[in-house]
Amino acid sequence: MASKQVQVTQSSAFARGYKKLHPKQKQDVDAAVDVIVADPLAGEPKRGDLAGVYVYKFKSQTQLLLLAYEFDPKTRHLLLLGSHENFYRELKR
Repeated sequence: MASKQVQVTQSSAFARGYKKLHPKQKQDVDAAVDVIVADPLAGEPKRGDLAGVYVYKFKSQTQLLLLAYEFDPKTRHLLLLGSHENFYRELKR
């Protein structure tokens, strides 16, 4: 069975957040992205202003991180990465 290729893209806000992380945290984020690529419904669907956006929550060391993304069958677009504080306010921008 041939695996289907999924293209992963990222917003500039995601890239900025990712750049600030420690190497160990980057590994945790990479693992979370792998989960999303394999199963795009792993995250929690948002409603209202954020309809169409999914948020996947995962632990990195002791901190809970949130990863917001949108998807269609061929792509996963990573929108934002961060802790819960001010996360949804940033995401609405």
